[in-house]
Amino acid sequence: MTEGDKGTAAGPYTDAARARLVAAYEACELAELARAAVPIGEHELHPDGTVRSPGSVLADAARVLRAAQRFFEAAAVFERVGGADWERVGDVLGVPAHSARARFTTAEDRFWRGVHSPAEATGRAGRAGSLGEVSWWRAYMAREPLEAALDLDDWVLRHQDGDSGLGSAPVSGGLARKR
Repeated sequence: MTEGDKGTAAGPYTDAARARLVAAYEACELAELARAAVPIGEHELHPDGTVRSPGSVLADAARVLRAAQRFFEAAAVFERVGGADWERVGDVLGVPAHSARARFTTAEDRFWRGVHSPAEATGRAGRAGSLGEVSWWRAYMAREPLEAALDLDDWVLRHQDGDSGLGSAPVSGGLARKR
């Protein structure tokens, strides 16, 4: 189905722009989790170099991996909403089209449910989102896509390295609006 076949929810952006916004958020979350894993706390290690809290670094890595999986899913959904067929998605990933479809259909369905019903963006009882993670942001993005895009603009601008030439709206400025 194309973007027009799915209908639209309230808000200024096309369905493809919303899918890209979700991917941008997942990338932001991944970056934040990975960045937080870099510093070595002053009291993290014993004097002999052994860990004071066994499993804590592994738990951090598991959170980063789950965030990477959510970003991976969001990227595939964006490609699909933007017009890529399963053959193209499979080609990019080096897998058959039916494997790509099996891998990402649930994520794509979850995206469409979220576009049409923001309450569904977080899953049952407002909890289980992608991969069992809390997904409050998806509901926020579905209800308030412009505000969510502006929040990501702020995040990008706070984390710039040097002069990147992204302008004052590095996320919201690139999103296609409904006509």
